[in-house]
Amino acid sequence: MSSASANRLILASSSIYRRQLLTRLGIPFDVVSPDVDETPMPNESTLALAIRLAKAKAAAVAKLHPKSWVIGSDQVADLYGAAIGKPGNFERAMAQLQLMRGNTVTFHTALCLMHNTVEITVNVPTQVSFRDLPDDVLECYLLTEEPYDCAGSAKSEGLGIALLESIQSNDPTALIGLPLIALTGLLRDAGFAIPASRPFA
Repeated sequence: MSSASANRLILASSSIYRRQLLTRLGIPFDVVSPDVDETPMPNESTLALAIRLAKAKAAAVAKLHPKSWVIGSDQVADLYGAAIGKPGNFERAMAQLQLMRGNTVTFHTALCLMHNTVEITVNVPTQVSFRDLPDDVLECYLLTEEPYDCAGSAKSEGLGIALLESIQSNDPTALIGLPLIALTGLLRDAGFAIPASRPFA
């Protein structure tokens, strides 16, 4: 890939969690919210949905900024083949947690890096086993953290970790929404310096 030293990096996302994760890398980037219909296609698997949306988000922003490197990402939670999305409110979040307790959910976190004719897409799956907890504990958690903008209704980086039995993944940041281990490899290949070089004092 060509050097990225003079190119702009854009995160194609409206997610504050992805923005916070990308900030960890210490490289400059801009954020552009993509205009993408996230409705699943008929008979589309959760994996295919995550990959398609990650590509669509990157493509939507890359079309507007063709000289930039664009990061698109999407996460879809899968319970026995059914997609578990963002609940949006307490009632739906409670229903999700009741459904997932005592079960293992696969979170597909797809990542796409796009620039001109370059398009690289990967998926990082995370297996999350939920504890079999009673309704009053689930309700207490939801009222405390209000994770209604989080797929699966539990923030592993916060109090939601108390609802989990185990997490199995090659990348701990994937579950939060942006797999930084995979992303740093792609960005280095694209010419970005990570960690960024700094002059000596």
